[in-house]
Amino acid sequence: MKKILLLLSFIFIACNNNQKENKGEWVSLIQQDSMDGWHYYQDDGNKTGWDIDNGVLTFTSANASGNGDKSLVSDKEYTNFKIHLEWKVSPGSNSGFFWGVKEDEKYEFPYVTGPEIQILDPANPDPPLIQAGALYGMVAPSEFVTNPAGEWNSYDITIDHRINKGVVVHNGTKIVEFPLSGEEWDAMVAPTKFNNCDHKPWHNCDFGKFKTGKISIQDHPGVISFRNIKILEL
Repeated sequence: MKKILLLLSFIFIACNNNQKENKGEWVSLIQQDSMDGWHYYQDDGNKTGWDIDNGVLTFTSANASGNGDKSLVSDKEYTNFKIHLEWKVSPGSNSGFFWGVKEDEKYEFPYVTGPEIQILDPANPDPPLIQAGALYGMVAPSEFVTNPAGEWNSYDITIDHRINKGVVVHNGTKIVEFPLSGEEWDAMVAPTKFNNCDHKPWHNCDFGKFKTGKISIQDHPGVISFRNIKILEL
């Protein structure tokens, strides 16, 4: 009996160690020639625009069809994580990375629930709050380190609700840090279009309300490419 109990305890410890190891592993979110793990936001089976070739995921607006938002969202939901992704845009185009996205018919776009880290051609003459690397509309990058359109850029983004902190490292430089909730977060949201949603064209939004949600990459006019997307759950 003692031997059986000892064996069971070893199995229990081994299983717990494996769970810890799995949680501490980087997981690739992009396949060589498959979009497995992603789907169109509120997919009805008729949306097009994204394709993948040799590990590069690309949205081409000229090829897009179907009604509604054509951003991609992950099949899985995440809470605390680090994510690495590389992106490039055609001249004049832009996109975005979102987290905390809730996919529900009452939410017309990913951005009505999920905050955004801006992706943008640096040649666009836009204000700092919506430049590449910004927490869109709320926190401007401390430095502008974006490579030109047609060249690859990298983001290393940390979202950690346990310490109430988000961080953006852009092309190796930390450019943005922000809280994820609380009074300081509410003060940042207050002057933006995401506050008081009842008076917006998209009446239903719960911006930044969900600690657990899907991640998303945005559709927009132009050609937008992503590669080497990998995530580490914390």
